[in-house]
Amino acid sequence: MAPKPSPPASSSSNSKKKTNKSSSTVLPIDPTSSFTPDSFERELKALAAKAQTQTWTNWARTQAAVYLRAAALLALIGIASTVSQLALSPVYGSIPSAKWHAKLLMAACFAGWSSNLFLNRALAPVRPEALLPVIALWMPAVQFALGKASGLLTASWGPLVTEGVTLFPLVAVSTACVATVLDGADLSALPGWVADAAPGLGAFGAFKAAEKVFGGLIEGFVGRTVVNTRLGMEVVLGAAYALLAPSKLLVLTVPALLHTALLNTHVPTSMALARLNSGLAPEGYVVLDRAESITGYVSVVDSPKEGYRVLRCDHSLLGGEWVRLLGQGQLKGNQVAEPIYGVFAMLEAVRLVRTPEPIPDTDAKALVIGLGIGTTPAALVAHGIDTTVVELDPVVYKFASKYFQLPSNHTAVIEDAVTYTSRLAADGSGARFDYIIHDVFTGGAEPIALFTLEFMQNLHNLLKPNGVVAINYAGDFTHPPPRIVVNTIRSVFPTCRIFREHPRDDADFAQSGRDFTNMVIFCTKDNKSSSSTGGDISFRPPTERDLLNSPSRRAFLMPQHEVHMSDFVGGEEAEGVVLRQNETERLVKWHEMSALGHWTVMRTVLPEVVWEAW
Repeated sequence: MAPKPSPPASSSSNSKKKTNKSSSTVLPIDPTSSFTPDSFERELKALAAKAQTQTWTNWARTQAAVYLRAAALLALIGIASTVSQLALSPVYGSIPSAKWHAKLLMAACFAGWSSNLFLNRALAPVRPEALLPVIALWMPAVQFALGKASGLLTASWGPLVTEGVTLFPLVAVSTACVATVLDGADLSALPGWVADAAPGLGAFGAFKAAEKVFGGLIEGFVGRTVVNTRLGMEVVLGAAYALLAPSKLLVLTVPALLHTALLNTHVPTSMALARLNSGLAPEGYVVLDRAESITGYVSVVDSPKEGYRVLRCDHSLLGGEWVRLLGQGQLKGNQVAEPIYGVFAMLEAVRLVRTPEPIPDTDAKALVIGLGIGTTPAALVAHGIDTTVVELDPVVYKFASKYFQLPSNHTAVIEDAVTYTSRLAADGSGARFDYIIHDVFTGGAEPIALFTLEFMQNLHNLLKPNGVVAINYAGDFTHPPPRIVVNTIRSVFPTCRIFREHPRDDADFAQSGRDFTNMVIFCTKDNKSSSSTGGDISFRPPTERDLLNSPSRRAFLMPQHEVHMSDFVGGEEAEGVVLRQNETERLVKWHEMSALGHWTVMRTVLPEVVWEAW
């Protein structure tokens, strides 16, 4: 018998099921609980407070992460800016390296900030941040390769090309990443226009602050350890980017790291120095020692074939001597070496200036500002003069003592000359000097602070009434700076005579329009000290003892090629201008032109390969 079919469900039963389903979402009330309106209100307030606390904590944590990441990226850009300039200075000098630097940074920041959305879309699914360690770790290899072409690129364009393919993409991508990160910043409390402008302006301000702070720290400690060297800082910078944005793209940096470790001769290791010298051997040069310091890359370069040795700082020479003549023939037993530049011997003529009261060498005290290889201090010491040397760079002093003929019986002051002379001049009971020799120059431009009116006044205070000062200045007579410097010196020391190292090469002057040379300005303290000698500076004839048995001094000690004010053809801009401490921009704007000319001259003194290999 077939089972009996079930009757259809009635509408009332369906309604009941629906009712039961909906009623199941209602929380049951425990009749035993002490639920009251007051307790319910307290519970709601507690939940609201808890929710508010959790929301603020999350917001603060999120915002902190945003700003910390942006700050880290901006700090690394600031470090990269300084390190890039340091890496270029041995090949191009500090001034040509800085010619395009600020403009390139501005362009990179603008390009990166305005293209962050495009980069994120174009590189998806790769994050732009992943490119940063790749770019950073390839920088040393690219700089090394382009440095080899510096002769073709020239100092005018080489720095721009090099930073254009290294620093520019690093800064642009970093800036784009900063813009993306700051999209997460909550600026709702700010007015609309402020909120729109704040991220960009704030990021740029933070970058400039980081560049200044970290730049000062880097330059103050450069060379103290391997990490503080140019290559060391670039590798550390790349490692910092890799920690900030790790990715599989790091495999692309392996060739660059291998090149840096195995082929880059700029690495401060004995193995890299050996590779460097094997490459220089066919050219007839060898680097005896090298170090990085606060004034630049310093090295001692020998030319066994030619028989001389020079001290290099970045793309300039601080001095040199003929080492093959040491202890040879008639020079055997000499107290001094033979300088390769006659102007250094001319500085010693400070002893030959006639004064109202002749100064016996054994009673004289001399102050030498700027050491170089120590040619002038060595001669003063050889004459028995109590000599104090002020040198800013400890590595320059170390190399001059170790590789050149700098005697030990002198007083060394490793300090900034401005600070030292200011402190000593303010001390009425401090040392005063019969001779002051001012010889500072590097990279195609003078340290401006050492040629200001205020610095000359300090020298005037440190000079005894019967004393003489000799100031070496290298510059292009077709530009205003040499005349401005002479104006400044004469405003403090009215009685002066000026001599240049060599007479003007009229043929070269007509062709190039340059007249770059060293000149020495000899001055007495005031008019009174020279009145008894005829009101002008004159020199006594040198004796054999003055010449120190030195052919270089026999040829160059006595000043010969006098300079007159009409020889300065720098234009009316220099007429009557005196350089004051707060007006140094008068010379700064001419530094670029002077440094570029000096760069060209240096490439004729030593072969390009020596400058490029460093």
